[in-house]
Amino acid sequence: MSPRILVLKIVACLLCAALFFIRMRLTGSTYFAFMLWNLFLAVLPLGFALLLPRTRSLSRAVPVMAVWLLFFPNAPYVLTDLIHLRPHAGIPLWYDLVMLLAFALTSLWIGFQSLHLVQSWISRHATASAGWLAVLIIMPLTGFGIYLGRFLRWNSWDIVTAPWQLFQDIAALVLDPMTHAAVWLFTLVFGLLLLLAYLAWIFAAAPPQQKSAGV
Repeated sequence: MSPRILVLKIVACLLCAALFFIRMRLTGSTYFAFMLWNLFLAVLPLGFALLLPRTRSLSRAVPVMAVWLLFFPNAPYVLTDLIHLRPHAGIPLWYDLVMLLAFALTSLWIGFQSLHLVQSWISRHATASAGWLAVLIIMPLTGFGIYLGRFLRWNSWDIVTAPWQLFQDIAALVLDPMTHAAVWLFTLVFGLLLLLAYLAWIFAAAPPQQKSAGV
């Protein structure tokens, strides 16, 4: 990732923060403060992905990618924060819409950049097909992770703090898929939408040399 792209991402994050603090100043409310935390969580996968080029062996890369995958759903998860859009006293509805979209699109952009770094690493150390296969697997897993976060209120770190309870909830969904058909519909639809958005980003925004490399 070039320094210019990194600077643009930092500027986008600062813009999101500025929109929140302007809103807080105008309304005296910290209602959307959780968006700052969600943006921070969306940035974490990029940090993990940037560690991959420093790994010199598969044994070191796998743990990094595992942690990256654990936190990656936090980036597109911010899209679902649009459900919090509703009229509030002292601020136009359009302002909240612009602010939420800024957070969501910035988080998605950062998330896609981290995914592209992971895909590129796999493509370099295996094949381009393996890189794309990883993307096809990651997207529905991400959709499922977003469901766990939005509707069951699980967090990425709960795999450490409450692993047994998390396992029980996941097992209940997996072992009785017909009862929880809505879960799998959400997973597939959200995963497909993310895949289409990622493909659009790849072919519209990725550097030309990366496109020609097949990633």
